Amino acid sequence: MIPLVLMLLASAQHLEIVNEPFRIPAGKWYQAGLGLKQGRPVVVSADFERASQPISLALTRREDLDRLLEGGSNRFLAMTARGTAGTLRYLVRVPGYYVIFLDNRAGTVPIAGHLRVALDFSGERAPEVTQLSRERQITIIAISFAVFFAIAGYSARRLLRAIRH
Repeated sequence: MIPLVLMLLASAQHLEIVNEPFRIPAGKWYQAGLGLKQGRPVVVSADFERASQPISLALTRREDLDRLLEGGSNRFLAMTARGTAGTLRYLVRVPGYYVIFLDNRAGTVPIAGHLRVALDFSGERAPEVTQLSRERQITIIAISFAVFFAIAGYSARRLLRAIRH
């Protein structure tokens, strides 16, 4: 029976490794370790929901998390915006030890919610970015308007000059 279960796990294309509630005290963090020793790329999918306070979810390498917790700079591979729910997907190409990280070190109240983490070995390439942040969307719209009105103003000025001459 055990060899059959091991064969089924080895052939699995999608493997859910975390599906549990979490509670993070104020001033602390929560982490779920991922030892990825695969020879091919794997998509790490993580999401949280029903968080009692806004929080962000991040994926990073273990050594980068250690550096961050010692006061160094953060080098997250993927990170969600702060909110009461969020999802991230990241294609991991390099084997190693990775960590899903929920940070409440700056929080003053405990945070509770539900976390799910899954690995997809199917080889399908997942989009690394599915939507631009709100700030980037606004920036792109503002630049587009500026360029449009600059072109329209230049064209109108040239047309008026041509009509007058």
